[in-house]
Amino acid sequence: MRLKRTNIEAKLAKAKAKDSDQILLEVRRLLQDDVENRDRIKKNMDGGSPTAVNAFDFDLLETNRIYHLDQIRTICIDYRLRFLDSKYFKGEIPVEAVSKTKRLENEHHIEVKGFKVVAPSKLFRLEDKDDPLLFVPIGNNYFYLIHKWGNDLHPFRRVLAWPFKSIVNLALLILAITYLCTALLPVGLFSREATNGQFWIVFFFMFKSIAAVVLFYGVALGKDFNPAIWNSRYLKT
Repeated sequence: MRLKRTNIEAKLAKAKAKDSDQILLEVRRLLQDDVENRDRIKKNMDGGSPTAVNAFDFDLLETNRIYHLDQIRTICIDYRLRFLDSKYFKGEIPVEAVSKTKRLENEHHIEVKGFKVVAPSKLFRLEDKDDPLLFVPIGNNYFYLIHKWGNDLHPFRRVLAWPFKSIVNLALLILAITYLCTALLPVGLFSREATNGQFWIVFFFMFKSIAAVVLFYGVALGKDFNPAIWNSRYLKT
């Protein structure tokens, strides 16, 4: 007589039938808790008030994700980015960031608060006076990187942001542009013979013209240098 083979799935279904109501109740509760936790985390990101410190268990943290405020400031200044509370961020914070935050809370048994984002100015809702990073404070000016999303920054962004790091950098750029424009002028445009004196006179007037345009542009649009705006929530800086 051949014995009938055991269908594990059928056995599992039979075992489940005994406690089906209890299982469904438990699953429903877990799913409800998960939704509530995600809603709470999203609410903290969208409008929660900043907190000075999150009581993480240091041994559970990934040390390569810990950054000091000075390091964040340097990157923001070099690439003309802002480091602001997440409530000012107008982009969509991805589900992965919420999931990572939830996992972090479960591991450390705390409620994570004080979310901050590093991103270009255009991605923030700024008050009128392309890769975001989500941080939370650890304490003593240290921050923990939870999630990075979006596209990487343009390779020339640092170069384009260099003139706005200081008034000296901007002046050097204006001098370089002035020299190039003066050198490109046709020889003998203002006299039959080109002389050094004529070159420097044209250079001086060219410099004044370019500097005036730059100053007008800066004042009209309310622009400021990178060190002044990296953590400013105001639009015209």
